[in-house]
Amino acid sequence: MDNSVGIVQAQHANFDQPLTCLSSGVLPRYDLAYETYGSLNADKSNAILICHALSGNHHVAGTYADDPKNVGWWDNMVGPGKPVDTNRFFVLGLNNLGGCHGTTGPSSIDPRSGQPYGSNFPMMTVEDWVESQARLADRLGIKQFAAVMGGSLGGMQAMQWAITYPERVRHVLAIASAPCLTTENIAFNDVARNAILTDPDFHGGDFYQHGVVPTRGLRLARMLGHITYLSDDAMAGKFGRGLRSGKYKFGYDIEFEVESYLRYQGDKFASYFDANTYLLMTKALDYFDPARHTEHNLAHAFAPIQAGFLVVSFSSDWRFSPDRSREIVKALLHNRCNISYAEIQSRHGHDSFLMQDEQYFAVMRNYLDNIAREVSR
Repeated sequence: MDNSVGIVQAQHANFDQPLTCLSSGVLPRYDLAYETYGSLNADKSNAILICHALSGNHHVAGTYADDPKNVGWWDNMVGPGKPVDTNRFFVLGLNNLGGCHGTTGPSSIDPRSGQPYGSNFPMMTVEDWVESQARLADRLGIKQFAAVMGGSLGGMQAMQWAITYPERVRHVLAIASAPCLTTENIAFNDVARNAILTDPDFHGGDFYQHGVVPTRGLRLARMLGHITYLSDDAMAGKFGRGLRSGKYKFGYDIEFEVESYLRYQGDKFASYFDANTYLLMTKALDYFDPARHTEHNLAHAFAPIQAGFLVVSFSSDWRFSPDRSREIVKALLHNRCNISYAEIQSRHGHDSFLMQDEQYFAVMRNYLDNIAREVSR
């Protein structure tokens, strides 16, 4: 692949130090799956942490020798000569706790019982993830990140980094993100979770011992979520009211092209993603609200921040709308932070942050070029 980081390999870090979560749950020990691209410079000042969104993982860029079609989820952004240039930066991506791609999660064995954690896995928050990410940075000898970045839920983690560890983050890139979920977003998440929770094969989260998977519930949850990631224009442009057979069949089977697409996406997702992980990730989204500690004053919540910020939103993103990004910008300006903001005209909805758009990539490249110049001084 042109400008690709090429063949990559997942790594694993084991931690024996217990992690006490915000929910009061405790992980006695845990593993974090991660990948790195590029090389650390002499003073380890060129490291960038990429935080993933709801269904993401540590495989940010490149491909695997035994699975060449498995390309990293942000491969168009990360690599030699790309906006996150691995010729200049050391890039770290990891799979968050509670995940299902090699990091300790609900399907992992609980050392206290010898059985999968299942329903006993502690509830996760963005704050818990940041703490575990900081421990991995310590393990790698990274005292300060040149940047922490991510889209959607990944952007929330980047913001939390700047609040929790202000001295360890020089820049934050928060893309298609929000300072907290709207009521409507919490409602969408609840409907998606209920599709899983009411699946007869869910067994209260302990379906592993029953040898089944709540496929129907997870499939419906993904279908619902996927609708919210796209804009109406994008869906209309891609599918319109197209019929698979060209005529009405007057039944409940697949007739419209969009139905076929959603069911395909639901089936594919349910074949590799863990239902408990989906529940945990959506709850972490719901719980993120740094201003809850400051009487809902976001500017006060952002007071510890020292990092420079790039905030990017997309015109057609109705799930994490530009208005929510402007809330972040306003709170940062109140604290006299160095802030750049871009609203990109895009028709792809929330998924725009994953797309290769000329204007979007130019904004990202310009900001990251400035970071690279800082690092090389």
